[in-house]
Amino acid sequence: MSASHSGRNRRAAVIASLTAGAFLLPHGVAHAEPTADDVREEIEQLQEEFSSLNAEFNDAQETYDAAEERLEEVRGDIEAAEEQIEDLASGVRELANLTYSGADYTSPTQLIGADGPDSAMNHQADLTYLASQNDESLERYTEELEHLEALESEASETEERAASALEEAEEATESAEESIEEQEALLEELTEEERAAATESVGDNSGSGGENGGGGGGDYDGPASGDARTALDFAYAQIGKPYVWGGTGPDGYDCSGLTQAAWNAAGVSLPRTTYDQVNAGTQVSWENKQPGDLLFFYGAEPSHVGLYAGDGEMVHASTSGTPVGTVTLNDYYRDSFTAAVRP
Repeated sequence: MSASHSGRNRRAAVIASLTAGAFLLPHGVAHAEPTADDVREEIEQLQEEFSSLNAEFNDAQETYDAAEERLEEVRGDIEAAEEQIEDLASGVRELANLTYSGADYTSPTQLIGADGPDSAMNHQADLTYLASQNDESLERYTEELEHLEALESEASETEERAASALEEAEEATESAEESIEEQEALLEELTEEERAAATESVGDNSGSGGENGGGGGGDYDGPASGDARTALDFAYAQIGKPYVWGGTGPDGYDCSGLTQAAWNAAGVSLPRTTYDQVNAGTQVSWENKQPGDLLFFYGAEPSHVGLYAGDGEMVHASTSGTPVGTVTLNDYYRDSFTAAVRP
């Protein structure tokens, strides 16, 4: 079941339970409006759903890009194989004509024109060599045909894989847009204060993030050093830039796009997706995390990642509509924590 279907089923169940409960209320008792805590819990679930869809999108996009790159290589190999087959074809046609005529150029009858024993032996050796060369040409021709067939089969499978990955990416995008629309609808009826409370866990761009909105960047003044310091300096400089679906910068980022770019600034190459980044270093515990470590959240195949900044703070690209910023690692993040990785 897709994340979007799961989310819709869950929300439908909530609505159904609320509707059923309304009939049990005494006549004239109004149903209570959802509190900021109710909305916060729903938004946290939507945030996890959105992160999962983003991870699925990035993984599908990676598969698509790799398939397209391989497809281009295979098409080049097909062209080279076709040229090789064309070069071998004339020799094969000559061999076919000789076979059809029934002539055996290694037989004694082909030696009649020889001038003496030495000449005859040389003539026979030449003919034997030519016949052997024809056999080798036929074998090479057959091998090239089989190679071409294998390449064409791979090209077809690669095209199908690329198309399937592209479809998955498009479906994840559509589902994520629905998740964002629902979150916006939930927040629409709240006051500004209630909205801030409801989004505290997933959109608290406090500290440097809040002070430097609009893409102005921030300055890291924490305890990190070395490569970790370089990565955090880069990440803080992106504070205020927009969350971009599938973004790898420089104008906007998603979560793994930001961590990849940050550590790349320190000369460390990270994979593109959260699924792969979680295996790109040494895993450490929550208690032993250090500034610069990658922090992963939401399940065995984590779908969200940020950079630990020290002092209980993380810098990350959170979700659509929320710019790159810092967040306090409260109980919500501790409960959602999967792993910490030191690149």
